[in-house]
Amino acid sequence: MVDAAVGPMLLLGIDTCGPSGSVALVRLVGNTIDILCQGELEGRTYSAQLVATIADLLQCSALKLREVGCIVAVNGPGSFTGIRVGLSAVKGLAGGAGIPVVAVSRLEALAGKAGAVAAALDAHRGEVFLRVESGELLAGEEELAALAAPERTAVCDDAARKLLAASWPGAELIRVGAPTAADAIRLAVPRVLAGDFVDLALLDGNYLRRSDAEIAAEIHFSGEAAQKA
Repeated sequence: MVDAAVGPMLLLGIDTCGPSGSVALVRLVGNTIDILCQGELEGRTYSAQLVATIADLLQCSALKLREVGCIVAVNGPGSFTGIRVGLSAVKGLAGGAGIPVVAVSRLEALAGKAGAVAAALDAHRGEVFLRVESGELLAGEEELAALAAPERTAVCDDAARKLLAASWPGAELIRVGAPTAADAIRLAVPRVLAGDFVDLALLDGNYLRRSDAEIAAEIHFSGEAAQKA
């Protein structure tokens, strides 16, 4: 368990799950965070930008990676490629420097930013990544129709808002900006202080949906099995 009384701690947040991403470097004093530097990441270029942006944040604050006390990693749901790039970087940085890691769901960060229990993100294909009290799931019209609408649901994009509005008429949808790495850090503070860290060897993406490659492979092997039958 981390003792907040020992002094300030530096936290590095990384989010590469959405159409755009972000990194943040903050100082945690007690239960309060002071944002030192933030950086935005353009979608589809995370692999080229991420490590360099982290280096820029540390340089602008005259800090070294070894001074970071914890990395807060947003592990999905969202882009398969983005999640994998982000978690690969987290594992490399944390493993090499011996830094503990806290994992945060992007849906949880969105809900926390809006002060709501439920949250939804566009998952494309007429579906949303959805967080409700019972957990997180991939939901289309059929799944949404089978669920009771939460009192308040956070959204940050038009596609998710439109799908929920059509499926849950009259439900309160709270529109806020997309969650950032700094939002994830705010949410993670109690876990950091409690020492609720993840095992790097077990850290994985919160995908909620299988990749196209996995689906294609299943169809392929199913077809081969049918031909042999």
